Amino acid sequence: MLSFRLALVAAVGSVVLFAASPRALAESMAQALASAYADNPEINTARAQTRADDENVPIARSARLPSVNIFNQTTLDASDVAGLSGKKTTLDNQVELNVHQDLFTGFRVTNSIRQSEAGVLASRELLRNTVENVLFQAAQAYQDVIRDIAILEIRRRNVLFLDEQVRAANERFNVGENTRTDVAQARAAAAEARAEVSLAVANLATSRAIYRQVIGHDPRGLIDGFPYARLVPPQLAQAVTVGQNDHPIILAAIHQADAQAFAVKQIEGELLPSASVEGTVGRTDLWDLDPDPSEATIVGRITIPLFPGGAVYPRIRQAKEIYGAQKVQIDLARDQVRAAVVTAWAQVEAAVEAIAAAEEAVQAAEIALEGVQEEQRVGQRTTLDVLDAQQVLLNAREGLVLAHHGRVVANFSVLSAMGRLTAEALALPTVAYDATEHYRAVRGRFVGVKTPDGR
Repeated sequence: MLSFRLALVAAVGSVVLFAASPRALAESMAQALASAYADNPEINTARAQTRADDENVPIARSARLPSVNIFNQTTLDASDVAGLSGKKTTLDNQVELNVHQDLFTGFRVTNSIRQSEAGVLASRELLRNTVENVLFQAAQAYQDVIRDIAILEIRRRNVLFLDEQVRAANERFNVGENTRTDVAQARAAAAEARAEVSLAVANLATSRAIYRQVIGHDPRGLIDGFPYARLVPPQLAQAVTVGQNDHPIILAAIHQADAQAFAVKQIEGELLPSASVEGTVGRTDLWDLDPDPSEATIVGRITIPLFPGGAVYPRIRQAKEIYGAQKVQIDLARDQVRAAVVTAWAQVEAAVEAIAAAEEAVQAAEIALEGVQEEQRVGQRTTLDVLDAQQVLLNAREGLVLAHHGRVVANFSVLSAMGRLTAEALALPTVAYDATEHYRAVRGRFVGVKTPDGR
């Protein structure tokens, strides 16, 4: 009988058989995560939303620019002339250029710009959180395929073992060493094992489909293991500290609260005076007479609100309540991150203990099965005893596979809870997306309808 370690290695190695092409090369965890980082639709959608949020800054800054408009009005007048025969027709064309510039708006424009800039920072953190979630899904999908391939291989070997038991039971029945009951028990166990293989095949198909959904292509030659142990701190307290300082959900909540604080100040600015200047240059041409001279006017306006209506004050109070709720969200995010780190850390420790227990169980079950088979040969054990021992070994082997899977996924959960599932921290073999590049391209762009990438 092959040892379980050899069987597990063979099972993991057999993933190549499930590759999309016979020539497909092995795909490491880093390569799979890089594919998800580059091509996952959820990440690309979040990036597009971040680029859209970048445009709020030039929108807010545009309030500092003047508005320039040109008006043209043409009037055709046809009327009877008193005491004269015929009609008089005049064509009046009036052209006017108007320029309006706000000089002071109660700091509303300044606070609007600061609000939009805080919103951009929050959007970047939400993008980073989306990346964290997708990379965790990709890592889990990667490990799920490895797990299901190993379980499928174990169950197929179990079918081979039970088929041999059916053959041996029939031979012993033919020579009168056992009964029909022994044969039936062996056949029933083999039939159940084939059903378990079918279930394992279905589970693997599901895992492969999820892998393709998250990562973007079919799995090929996956490699088991956790290659990012260097990113996990040696102590739980350190992991909690990193999560409290770096997790994007916390940072996004902080920036959202800042944005709401500026929103309060922006509304309060409606109670302050405002000043503006407006200039107009006009010219009227009568086509049948000499043109009228051009006219120019400059108007300065200062507005002091005495009672701006009853809506401003409740809007201010409402904005302050929203700001208070946003500050509470920061504390809530911190508690959620702390709980996630502690939970994931406990899962890692439990998985390590489970692996040790499962390895011991596999070793003991292999010895027990060999002993029961020897005792069966001398007539001290029945076929049912052998089948029971084989089932115990099967459960132990699958338990070990699940424990290894749980340890790797739990370690990725720790990294995710700490906020370290990023392309930069993982050193993924792909170009990291720079959210500031688009922001710098559009921050001062007030004309043009094409996006920086030419759309």
